[in-house]
Amino acid sequence: MRLKDLAEHLGLSQTTVSRALNGYPEVNEATRRRVAEAASALGYRPNASALRLATGRAGAIGLVLRGADELGPHMSEFLSGVGAYMANREIDVLVTTVASQQEELAAYRRLAASQKVDAVVLHSPTLKDERAELLLDLKIPFVLHGRTNIGHPVAWLDIDNTGALERATGHLLDLGHRRIALFNGLKGRTFSQHREIGYLAALSARGVPFDSALIVNTAFTDEIAFRMAQSMLELRPRPTAFLAGSMMTALGIFRAIRQAGLELGRDVSMIAHDDVFPYLNADNMYPTMSTTRSSIRQAGTRIAELIAQVLAGKPAEDVHELWPVELVLRESSGPASP
Repeated sequence: MRLKDLAEHLGLSQTTVSRALNGYPEVNEATRRRVAEAASALGYRPNASALRLATGRAGAIGLVLRGADELGPHMSEFLSGVGAYMANREIDVLVTTVASQQEELAAYRRLAASQKVDAVVLHSPTLKDERAELLLDLKIPFVLHGRTNIGHPVAWLDIDNTGALERATGHLLDLGHRRIALFNGLKGRTFSQHREIGYLAALSARGVPFDSALIVNTAFTDEIAFRMAQSMLELRPRPTAFLAGSMMTALGIFRAIRQAGLELGRDVSMIAHDDVFPYLNADNMYPTMSTTRSSIRQAGTRIAELIAQVLAGKPAEDVHELWPVELVLRESSGPASP
Protein backbone atom coordinates (compact mmCIF):
# COMPACT_ATOMS: atom_id res chain seq x y z
CA MET A 1 0.00 0.00 0.00
CA ARG A 2 1.21 3.49 -0.90
CA LEU A 3 0.74 6.72 1.05
CA LYS A 4 -1.70 7.86 -1.65
CA ASP A 5 -3.84 4.74 -1.14
CA LEU A 6 -3.92 5.19 2.63
CA ALA A 7 -4.89 8.87 2.26
CA GLU A 8 -7.72 8.00 -0.14
CA HIS A 9 -8.99 5.29 2.19
CA LEU A 10 -9.14 7.79 5.07
CA GLY A 11 -10.47 10.69 3.00
CA LEU A 12 -7.51 12.84 4.05
CA SER A 13 -4.75 14.59 2.15
CA GLN A 14 -1.41 12.84 1.74
CA THR A 15 0.22 15.71 3.62
CA THR A 16 -2.08 15.24 6.64
CA VAL A 17 -1.51 11.47 6.68
CA SER A 18 2.26 11.90 6.41
CA ARG A 19 2.33 14.48 9.20
CA ALA A 20 0.11 12.29 11.41
CA LEU A 21 2.41 9.29 10.93
CA ASN A 22 5.48 11.39 11.72
CA GLY A 23 4.08 12.96 14.90
CA TYR A 24 3.73 16.56 13.77
CA PRO A 25 2.13 18.56 16.61
CA GLU A 26 -0.37 20.42 14.42
CA VAL A 27 -2.22 17.13 13.75
CA ASN A 28 -4.71 16.53 16.56
CA GLU A 29 -4.53 13.39 18.66
CA ALA A 30 -7.78 11.88 17.33
CA THR A 31 -6.58 12.16 13.73
CA ARG A 32 -3.16 10.81 14.61
CA ARG A 33 -4.73 7.76 16.28
CA ARG A 34 -7.13 7.20 13.38
CA VAL A 35 -4.31 7.31 10.84
CA ALA A 36 -2.06 5.03 12.94
CA GLU A 37 -4.83 2.45 13.40
CA ALA A 38 -5.67 2.46 9.67
CA ALA A 39 -1.99 2.14 8.73
CA SER A 40 -1.63 -0.84 11.07
CA ALA A 41 -4.82 -2.53 9.89
CA LEU A 42 -4.02 -2.06 6.19
CA GLY A 43 -0.33 -2.93 6.47
CA TYR A 44 1.04 0.45 5.40
CA ARG A 45 4.71 1.01 6.24
CA PRO A 46 6.59 4.09 5.07
CA ASN A 47 9.75 3.47 3.09
CA ALA A 48 12.53 4.14 5.59
CA SER A 49 15.17 4.92 2.95
CA ALA A 50 12.90 7.39 1.19
CA LEU A 51 12.07 9.09 4.47
CA ARG A 52 15.75 9.47 5.35
CA LEU A 53 16.55 10.97 1.96
CA ALA A 54 13.59 13.35 2.20
CA THR A 55 14.20 14.48 5.78
CA GLY A 56 17.98 14.24 6.05
CA ARG A 57 17.61 12.21 9.23
CA ALA A 58 19.74 9.28 10.38
CA GLY A 59 16.77 7.07 11.18
CA ALA A 60 18.05 6.23 14.67
CA ILE A 61 17.87 7.42 18.26
CA GLY A 62 20.59 7.01 20.88
CA LEU A 63 20.80 5.77 24.47
CA VAL A 64 24.00 5.79 26.51
CA LEU A 65 24.26 3.45 29.50
CA ARG A 66 26.80 3.89 32.25
CA GLY A 67 28.19 0.63 33.65
CA ALA A 68 26.68 -2.72 34.54
CA ASP A 69 24.31 -1.17 37.11
CA GLU A 70 22.22 0.31 34.31
CA LEU A 71 21.93 -2.92 32.32
CA GLY A 72 19.48 -4.60 34.69
CA PRO A 73 15.80 -5.55 34.46
CA HIS A 74 14.56 -1.94 34.71
CA MET A 75 16.47 -0.91 31.60
CA SER A 76 15.42 -4.10 29.82
CA GLU A 77 11.75 -3.24 30.34
CA PHE A 78 12.29 0.40 29.38
CA LEU A 79 14.11 -0.55 26.17
CA SER A 80 11.33 -2.98 25.30
CA GLY A 81 8.90 -0.07 25.27
CA VAL A 82 11.18 2.26 23.32
CA GLY A 83 12.30 -0.42 20.86
CA ALA A 84 8.83 -1.72 20.02
CA TYR A 85 7.58 1.74 19.10
CA MET A 86 10.65 2.60 17.05
CA ALA A 87 10.76 -0.76 15.26
CA ASN A 88 7.25 -0.19 13.94
CA ARG A 89 8.55 3.00 12.33
CA GLU A 90 11.78 1.40 11.04
CA ILE A 91 13.86 3.56 13.37
CA ASP A 92 16.91 1.98 15.01
CA VAL A 93 17.91 2.32 18.66
CA LEU A 94 21.67 2.78 19.05
CA VAL A 95 22.82 1.73 22.55
CA THR A 96 26.30 2.71 23.75
CA THR A 97 27.82 1.52 27.04
CA VAL A 98 30.45 3.49 28.93
CA ALA A 99 32.27 3.14 32.24
CA SER A 100 32.12 6.67 33.68
CA GLN A 101 30.40 10.03 33.52
CA GLN A 102 33.24 11.56 31.49
CA GLU A 103 33.03 8.73 28.97
CA GLU A 104 29.29 9.30 28.72
CA LEU A 105 29.80 12.99 27.89
CA ALA A 106 32.41 12.01 25.30
CA ALA A 107 29.91 9.55 23.78
CA TYR A 108 27.39 12.35 23.23
CA ARG A 109 30.04 14.45 21.53
CA ARG A 110 30.84 11.55 19.20
CA LEU A 111 27.16 11.10 18.38
CA ALA A 112 26.90 14.78 17.51
CA ALA A 113 30.01 14.71 15.33
CA SER A 114 29.02 11.51 13.51
CA GLN A 115 25.35 12.49 13.10
CA LYS A 116 24.42 8.84 13.68
CA VAL A 117 21.28 9.66 15.69
CA ASP A 118 18.43 12.13 15.37
CA ALA A 119 17.69 12.32 19.09
CA VAL A 120 18.68 10.89 22.46
CA VAL A 121 16.79 9.35 25.38
CA LEU A 122 18.28 10.73 28.60
CA HIS A 123 17.57 8.59 31.65
CA SER A 124 18.13 8.73 35.44
CA PRO A 125 18.76 12.50 35.51
CA THR A 126 20.38 14.35 38.38
CA LEU A 127 18.99 17.52 39.95
CA LYS A 128 21.20 19.68 37.72
CA ASP A 129 22.17 17.35 34.91
CA GLU A 130 25.25 18.35 32.93
CA ARG A 131 24.38 15.81 30.24
CA ALA A 132 21.22 17.79 29.45
CA GLU A 133 23.26 21.00 29.31
CA LEU A 134 25.73 19.37 26.92
CA LEU A 135 22.99 18.01 24.62
CA LEU A 136 21.49 21.50 24.40
CA ASP A 137 24.91 22.90 23.45
CA LEU A 138 25.37 20.13 20.88
CA LYS A 139 21.86 20.80 19.52
CA ILE A 140 20.87 17.13 19.82
CA PRO A 141 17.12 16.79 20.55
CA PHE A 142 16.35 14.67 23.61
CA VAL A 143 13.59 13.62 25.99
CA LEU A 144 14.31 13.07 29.68
CA HIS A 145 12.97 10.07 31.56
CA GLY A 146 12.72 12.09 34.76
CA ARG A 147 13.35 15.76 35.49
CA THR A 148 16.21 18.19 35.99
CA ASN A 149 16.57 21.90 36.59
CA ILE A 150 19.22 23.49 34.37
CA GLY A 151 17.50 26.83 33.80
CA HIS A 152 16.37 25.95 30.26
CA PRO A 153 13.20 24.21 29.05
CA VAL A 154 13.70 20.51 28.30
CA ALA A 155 11.27 17.79 27.22
CA TRP A 156 10.50 15.25 29.93
CA LEU A 157 8.23 12.47 31.18
CA ASP A 158 8.26 11.56 34.85
CA ILE A 159 6.17 9.76 37.45
CA ASP A 160 4.97 11.41 40.66
CA ASN A 161 7.63 9.95 42.93
CA THR A 162 6.90 12.46 45.69
CA GLY A 163 3.18 11.70 45.78
CA ALA A 164 3.79 7.95 45.56
CA LEU A 165 6.11 7.86 48.57
CA GLU A 166 3.98 10.27 50.58
CA ARG A 167 0.95 8.00 50.11
CA ALA A 168 2.86 4.79 50.81
CA THR A 169 4.53 6.20 53.93
CA GLY A 170 1.25 7.71 55.10
CA HIS A 171 -0.50 4.35 54.75
CA LEU A 172 2.13 2.62 56.89
CA LEU A 173 1.93 5.38 59.49
CA ASP A 174 -1.85 5.00 59.59
CA LEU A 175 -1.29 1.29 60.31
CA GLY A 176 0.68 2.27 63.42
CA HIS A 177 4.24 1.99 62.06
CA ARG A 178 6.71 4.56 63.37
CA ARG A 179 10.05 2.97 62.41
CA ILE A 180 9.80 2.95 58.59
CA ALA A 181 12.97 2.30 56.57
CA LEU A 182 13.36 3.81 53.10
CA PHE A 183 15.58 1.98 50.60
CA ASN A 184 16.02 4.76 48.07
CA GLY A 185 17.98 5.17 44.82
CA LEU A 186 21.43 6.70 44.47
CA LYS A 187 22.01 10.10 46.05
CA GLY A 188 21.78 13.01 43.62
CA ARG A 189 19.30 11.35 41.26
CA THR A 190 16.17 13.45 40.89
CA PHE A 191 13.77 10.57 41.53
CA SER A 192 15.62 9.73 44.77
CA GLN A 193 15.29 13.31 45.97
CA HIS A 194 11.59 13.42 45.09
CA ARG A 195 10.92 10.13 46.89
CA GLU A 196 12.72 11.34 50.01
CA ILE A 197 10.64 14.55 49.96
CA GLY A 198 7.43 12.49 49.92
CA TYR A 199 8.68 10.22 52.72
CA LEU A 200 9.67 13.15 54.94
CA ALA A 201 6.41 15.00 54.22
CA ALA A 202 4.35 12.06 55.45
CA LEU A 203 6.43 11.75 58.64
CA SER A 204 6.19 15.48 59.30
CA ALA A 205 2.43 15.59 58.73
CA ARG A 206 1.94 13.04 61.51
CA GLY A 207 4.59 14.41 63.88
CA VAL A 208 6.85 11.36 63.57
CA PRO A 209 10.57 12.21 64.04
CA PHE A 210 12.96 11.49 61.18
CA ASP A 211 15.80 9.01 61.81
CA SER A 212 18.60 9.23 59.23
CA ALA A 213 19.66 5.66 60.12
CA LEU A 214 16.50 4.44 58.38
CA ILE A 215 17.34 5.84 54.93
CA VAL A 216 19.59 3.97 52.51
CA ASN A 217 20.74 5.35 49.14
CA THR A 218 22.00 2.57 46.90
CA ALA A 219 21.72 0.79 43.57
CA PHE A 220 18.62 -1.36 43.17
CA THR A 221 20.00 -4.90 43.60
CA ASP A 222 18.71 -7.72 45.76
CA GLU A 223 22.14 -8.56 47.23
CA ILE A 224 22.88 -5.01 48.44
CA ALA A 225 19.35 -4.72 49.84
CA PHE A 226 19.72 -8.07 51.63
CA ARG A 227 22.91 -7.01 53.44
CA MET A 228 21.60 -3.58 54.41
CA ALA A 229 18.25 -4.94 55.58
CA GLN A 230 20.11 -7.47 57.73
CA SER A 231 21.96 -4.63 59.46
CA MET A 232 18.78 -2.62 59.96
CA LEU A 233 16.90 -5.54 61.48
CA GLU A 234 19.65 -5.77 64.13
CA LEU A 235 18.90 -2.21 65.29
CA ARG A 236 17.02 -1.72 68.53
CA PRO A 237 14.36 -0.66 68.08
CA ARG A 238 14.33 -2.25 64.61
CA PRO A 239 12.22 -1.03 61.67
CA THR A 240 8.69 -2.40 61.61
CA ALA A 241 8.20 -1.53 57.91
CA PHE A 242 10.24 -1.06 54.73
CA LEU A 243 9.72 1.04 51.62
CA ALA A 244 11.63 -0.69 48.81
CA GLY A 245 12.73 1.42 45.84
CA SER A 246 12.25 -1.45 43.39
CA MET A 247 11.05 -5.03 43.20
CA MET A 248 14.68 -6.20 43.04
CA THR A 249 15.34 -4.36 46.30
CA ALA A 250 12.20 -5.88 47.79
CA LEU A 251 13.47 -9.40 47.09
CA GLY A 252 16.64 -8.72 49.09
CA ILE A 253 14.72 -7.19 51.99
CA PHE A 254 12.29 -10.13 51.98
CA ARG A 255 15.21 -12.57 52.22
CA ALA A 256 16.63 -10.68 55.22
CA ILE A 257 13.23 -10.68 56.94
CA ARG A 258 12.91 -14.46 56.56
CA GLN A 259 16.47 -15.08 57.71
CA ALA A 260 15.73 -13.07 60.85
CA GLY A 261 12.85 -15.46 61.60
CA LEU A 262 10.22 -12.79 60.97
CA GLU A 263 7.05 -12.99 58.89
CA LEU A 264 6.37 -10.43 56.17
CA GLY A 265 2.97 -8.80 56.60
CA ARG A 266 2.72 -9.77 60.27
CA ASP A 267 6.01 -8.95 62.05
CA VAL A 268 7.37 -6.59 59.37
CA SER A 269 5.52 -4.78 56.58
CA MET A 270 6.78 -3.73 53.16
CA ILE A 271 5.62 -1.66 50.19
CA ALA A 272 7.73 -1.89 47.03
CA HIS A 273 7.90 0.29 43.95
CA ASP A 274 6.61 -2.11 41.32
CA ASP A 275 7.68 -1.48 37.73
CA VAL A 276 5.29 -4.19 36.52
CA PHE A 277 7.92 -6.74 35.55
CA PRO A 278 6.28 -9.67 33.71
CA TYR A 279 8.55 -12.11 35.58
CA LEU A 280 8.10 -10.51 39.04
CA ASN A 281 4.35 -10.34 39.49
CA ALA A 282 3.44 -8.87 42.88
CA ASP A 283 0.16 -10.84 42.89
CA ASN A 284 2.04 -14.14 42.57
CA MET A 285 4.48 -13.55 45.43
CA TYR A 286 3.88 -15.10 48.83
CA PRO A 287 2.71 -13.13 50.63
CA THR A 288 1.45 -10.86 47.84
CA MET A 289 3.38 -7.58 47.68
CA SER A 290 1.87 -4.15 48.27
CA THR A 291 3.23 -1.76 45.65
CA THR A 292 3.32 1.69 44.20
CA ARG A 293 2.63 0.75 40.59
CA SER A 294 4.05 2.37 37.47
CA SER A 295 4.95 0.58 34.24
CA ILE A 296 8.46 1.40 33.04
CA ARG A 297 7.71 -0.32 29.71
CA GLN A 298 4.77 2.03 29.09
CA ALA A 299 7.03 4.95 29.99
CA GLY A 300 9.52 3.76 27.35
CA THR A 301 6.79 3.58 24.72
CA ARG A 302 5.52 7.04 25.55
CA ILE A 303 8.99 8.58 25.55
CA ALA A 304 9.53 7.15 22.06
CA GLU A 305 6.27 8.82 20.99
CA LEU A 306 7.41 12.11 22.55
CA ILE A 307 10.73 11.92 20.70
CA ALA A 308 8.79 11.61 17.44
CA GLN A 309 6.83 14.74 18.38
CA VAL A 310 9.98 16.69 19.28
CA LEU A 311 11.59 15.72 15.97
CA ALA A 312 8.42 16.87 14.21
CA GLY A 313 8.84 20.33 15.74
CA LYS A 314 6.95 20.29 19.03
CA PRO A 315 8.68 22.75 21.43
CA ALA A 316 10.47 21.17 24.39
CA GLU A 317 8.52 23.35 26.85
CA ASP A 318 5.28 21.72 25.62
CA VAL A 319 6.54 18.18 26.31
CA HIS A 320 6.02 17.79 30.05
CA GLU A 321 4.15 14.77 31.41
CA LEU A 322 3.81 13.81 35.08
CA TRP A 323 2.18 10.41 35.53
CA PRO A 324 0.27 9.53 38.72
CA VAL A 325 1.35 6.41 40.61
CA GLU A 326 -1.17 3.91 41.92
CA LEU A 327 -0.92 2.49 45.46
CA VAL A 328 -1.94 -1.20 45.38
CA LEU A 329 -2.42 -2.76 48.82
CA ARG A 330 -1.88 -6.49 49.28
CA GLU A 331 -0.78 -8.85 52.06
CA SER A 332 2.75 -7.55 52.72
CA SER A 333 1.55 -4.41 54.53
CA GLY A 334 -0.29 -4.91 57.80
CA PRO A 335 -0.71 -3.25 61.20
CA ALA A 336 2.39 -2.65 63.29
CA SER A 337 3.16 -5.42 65.75
CA PRO A 338 2.45 -4.52 69.38
